[in-house]
Amino acid sequence: MAAKTILDQIIAHKRDELAALKVERPLEEVRAEAARAEPPRAFEAALRRDGISLVAEVKRASPSKGLLRPDLDPAALAREYESSGASAISVLTDERFFQGSLGDLREVRHGVRLPVLRKDFLLEPYQVFEARAAGADAVLLIAAVLGRDELQELLELAHENGMAALVEVHDEKDLESALSARPRIVGVNNRDLRTFEVDLATTERLRPMVPQDLVLIAESGIHARADVERMAAAGVNGVLVGESLLRAADVGARLRELVP
Repeated sequence: MAAKTILDQIIAHKRDELAALKVERPLEEVRAEAARAEPPRAFEAALRRDGISLVAEVKRASPSKGLLRPDLDPAALAREYESSGASAISVLTDERFFQGSLGDLREVRHGVRLPVLRKDFLLEPYQVFEARAAGADAVLLIAAVLGRDELQELLELAHENGMAALVEVHDEKDLESALSARPRIVGVNNRDLRTFEVDLATTERLRPMVPQDLVLIAESGIHARADVERMAAAGVNGVLVGESLLRAADVGARLRELVP
C-alpha cells in the first residue's frame, strides 16, 4: 500500500474538520449568513486587465516551508499588496497545515477594495457558502481532489452566489476534468501537490490546451521578474505569488519588481 502523500493527509483531515463544523454551525445557518454578506467584487474582471495581473497571497505557513512570516498582519499585508499594484488577493484559510483561517480572510476583505479569493481545499457545498459568508469574492476549486460531478456542482454554486471560481489543474487529466465543467478561470499550479515539487514548464505544457477565451493564471514557482516574463511568454493572463512576496523584506518593492 502506497504511503499517504501530504495531499492525502490534508484531504483526510479536511473531511474530519468538515464533519465537526457542520455540527457546530449547521448548513442553513451558514447559508443565511452568506445571503447577508456584502455583494461580491468582480474577481474575474480584475484579472482581465491589460498586461499581466498579479494575485498576491496572504499565507502564514506551508507544509513544505514551515512558517513564512511570523509577524503576519493579514489586513496590513493586503493593504501593502493593494497599494503596490496587485490585482486581487488570495487568502489561504486552511488552519491545520497552513495556519490560516476564515478570520484572516475577513480581515483582508475589510481592509482592502480588491477582490479576495478563498484558497483552501473545498470538497462540499458547505465550504462555498462558508466562503461567501466570510466575504470571499472567489473560491479555489482543485480538480485533483474533486470528481467531475463535484467540481461541476461547486463551480455552479459559486456562480449562483455571485462568486468567481479559479479551477486549479496540474496535469492533462486535471485539465480535461476542469474543462468539462466549463470554467471561466483556470489556474495551472506548477507545484505538484503530491510531492510539492515545482516546475514552471507545467504551465508551458498545458497552455495550448486551454481555450483562449478563458482567464489563465500561473500558480507557484514565481520568484523573479524573469519567471513572470516566462509565464507571460507562455500566454497567461496573470500569476499567483505567495512565498516570494511573503519572504521579502520590502513586500511592496518585490511586488513592483515582479509586475511593474
